[in-house]
Amino acid sequence: MMGRKLRMGMIGGGIGSFIGDVHRKASAIDGMIDLVCGAFSSNAEKSIASGKALYLSEERCYGSYEEMILKEKQLPEDVRMDFVAIVTPNHMHFPPAKMALEHGFHVVCDKPLTLTLEEAEALQKVVESSGKLLALTHNYTGNPMVKQARAMVANGDLGEIRKVQVQYLQGWLSTAVESTDNKQAAWRVDPKKSGIGGALGDIGTHAENLLEYITGLKIAELAADLGRFGKGRVLDDDGNLLLRMENGAKGTMSISQIALGEENNLAIKVYGEKGSFEWYQENPNELITRWIDQPKKVYTPNGNGLYQEALNVSRIPAGHPEGYLEAFATIYRNFALHIKAVNNGDIIKNPDYPTVEDGIRGMKFIYAAVESDKNNTIWVKV
Repeated sequence: MMGRKLRMGMIGGGIGSFIGDVHRKASAIDGMIDLVCGAFSSNAEKSIASGKALYLSEERCYGSYEEMILKEKQLPEDVRMDFVAIVTPNHMHFPPAKMALEHGFHVVCDKPLTLTLEEAEALQKVVESSGKLLALTHNYTGNPMVKQARAMVANGDLGEIRKVQVQYLQGWLSTAVESTDNKQAAWRVDPKKSGIGGALGDIGTHAENLLEYITGLKIAELAADLGRFGKGRVLDDDGNLLLRMENGAKGTMSISQIALGEENNLAIKVYGEKGSFEWYQENPNELITRWIDQPKKVYTPNGNGLYQEALNVSRIPAGHPEGYLEAFATIYRNFALHIKAVNNGDIIKNPDYPTVEDGIRGMKFIYAAVESDKNNTIWVKV
């Protein structure tokens, strides 16, 4: 029954969209998923034009997400979409996700999960009641060297974790690009579309998720000092945070979208009793490790000494770079495998992709950081 490709619908991500194009490419990499329909814009004409440009049949290019979900539901099971990918601004995550789940479709959703924490908690209940799956695209966790780092911590190679440092630095909002025709910037600085967090929601949740995924530890408390450097901006575009992890480890997080000259500088360092490692998203094919009684070691995708978790997502021979799209594709592949397992009556207890629970963590992180900053950087429980 499930010896076929999965059928994907898309909400948002029309022609000219950066992230929509990323989702389409990433979902296709492993040959498990086909895009079959979409509502690509809130403008019906633009949506249908985008669908045609993507060579979709005209009858499956929809003018709204509501139309798409209702009409796809009416199609025969062997024709309708299996799941929907939501690649819209934050304020348009919850309504289509809720509707899709309630109509029996699995969901892939961009981060952060929703506009508000209340929406996130409501969506978690819908996921549970519907019995459907939801994946959140914290794509960096799909990188082979991130898998290796996580496995090393889980296997005790570093010993007890003592200190963590994570950063996500960009510079693209150093000028008032939101006042130009840059739609990506415009909605990100608008609290009605972005939520209460600016950089916090856009890149801070990636840093938070990467840290918790690799270490297996939750942030227990944080103290946040946020900046709003762009003229007229009400949302944060910069932040420095102190972290207390649940095991007693200490940490720091630095995020910025006004760090002029930075491109996509996501990086993490983890220090334990017996060893440490560091990983840089802009150089994703190296995991640099240091040891109390051994020389420095550098691990690479499909290279020597990897745990199976890293080998499982290393797609090509060692020495051939694997990066952003491949990591994104790993989220889609693991999600697709889970859907196939569910349809075959199998149970996967701990799926290896970010879920609605990770989305809740991200929203609580945003809210805790905003509360801390409003109160002169007091410590706030996450």
